[in-house]
Amino acid sequence: MSALRVPLVAGNWKMHFDHLQATYFVQKLSWLLRDAHFNFSDAEIAIMPPFTAIRSVQVLVHSDRMHIKIGAQNVSSLSEGAFTGDVSAEMLQKLDCSYVIIGHSERRKYHPEDDANVVDKVRATLAAGMKPILCVGESFEERRQGIELDYAVGQVRDVIRDLSDKQAENMLVAYEPVWAIGKGNSATAQDAQDAAAAIRGLFARTYGERVAQKVRVLYGGSANASNAVYLMQGPDVDGFLVGGASLDPLEFSKMIRLVALVARKRRKNAQASEEESTH
Repeated sequence: MSALRVPLVAGNWKMHFDHLQATYFVQKLSWLLRDAHFNFSDAEIAIMPPFTAIRSVQVLVHSDRMHIKIGAQNVSSLSEGAFTGDVSAEMLQKLDCSYVIIGHSERRKYHPEDDANVVDKVRATLAAGMKPILCVGESFEERRQGIELDYAVGQVRDVIRDLSDKQAENMLVAYEPVWAIGKGNSATAQDAQDAAAAIRGLFARTYGERVAQKVRVLYGGSANASNAVYLMQGPDVDGFLVGGASLDPLEFSKMIRLVALVARKRRKNAQASEEESTH
């Protein structure tokens, strides 16, 4: 992770918590971080509740002036109309959402969403002034064939090919190996770094190094407080998209603090290297 990129720890609650449970969780998370004297400049925190809880979380975050960002788990590619059950990017923007998860493997598998739909959702999110978290990753079959990096990079390429430089630098990519999600398995630190570096390399080839160094690449797939530091060993891993571990405020707060610790160490090492180069 570049010292200039602030890591993000984003909690994807999926279909958990009603609006009362959600506000209790956010209050407890805030208390835990406050009691730990957490410095919010070290790491960014985002919560992605179900649609029914976003407004309640927004009111709480604003009224208590919490340093927590709000996001959504999905978005329609359409702005308005007779589309029962859909939620537009403009609606989410009015709720002060900063991020939208797009192309999660569960959405691709169970609904399903194809690549064209993912592209449209990314564009709608960017147009509304929010940042997409594009989820990519291979299944066990692609991994067995040894094409996991080509597969993940190809998923990103299909989405970003026609974006402007400004749009591209507002992208986040979450590498989530499908075989690891919800199964208690995670990639190795080298797997996470290799995927993040390959994705950043695609941005560098397409938009140049300046844009590539602004794009944050997250890891997801059974990430938790026990493996967070290990998985962030690589310099291109900029945080996590967290599933199950984000449902426990104690576990999630610990994970956030560990990510911040890694970020502080990286900044310190970067400063030391810069001082050495000037002598």
